[in-house]
Amino acid sequence: MKLITSLTSPYGRKVRVVLLEKKIPFQIRVENPWLPGNAVTDFNPLGKVPVLVLEDGSSVFDSRVIVEYLDHVSPVAHLIPNEPKIRMMVRGVEALADGVTDAAVAAYLERKREADKQSGDWLTLQEKTLFRGLEALAEALGEKPWFLGNGSGNGNGNSMTLADVACGCTLGYLDLRFPEIDWRTAHPNLAKLFEKLMTRTSFQETVPVV
Repeated sequence: MKLITSLTSPYGRKVRVVLLEKKIPFQIRVENPWLPGNAVTDFNPLGKVPVLVLEDGSSVFDSRVIVEYLDHVSPVAHLIPNEPKIRMMVRGVEALADGVTDAAVAAYLERKREADKQSGDWLTLQEKTLFRGLEALAEALGEKPWFLGNGSGNGNGNSMTLADVACGCTLGYLDLRFPEIDWRTAHPNLAKLFEKLMTRTSFQETVPVV
């Protein structure tokens, strides 16, 4: 299979981490969806990355759909629990982390516009969403080693799940685009989680490259 993504996309990084954790062979094709003439729309009519192209040529897009698929095609490193309530919790944290990323991306793109064309109200809205989301992620993690913590019953207690992967990719994107945000001091539990994630090969090999 082939993954079409940019090397700075936090959503693409989430998929790459899952592929590496599950030891699924893949090729990567780097495309910047913002550049004229990019080939992303050949695979995704929405023009967004990441896109997973399967062996039969069909495309799977939206990172949440891709990771759901990947977690089922390989039994290695099961990242999404089966038990409905625990599964909902993990996917809920993923949605929360992706929401923080959405706000960060929106703010970053707005800041790239000419100063006289930027909307202060829009930036304020995105920044408020970002900081509220970080607070919610920190609250959800608490003092647990992983988001799933000890509430197991499915073999995933005290181990990494997609919730942790998604949060780690969000925090990595903030480091890339918003280094002035001192989220480590504000949320030391998230900092501890991120430090632990960065010891894993899957995170070390997918650090965003500008």
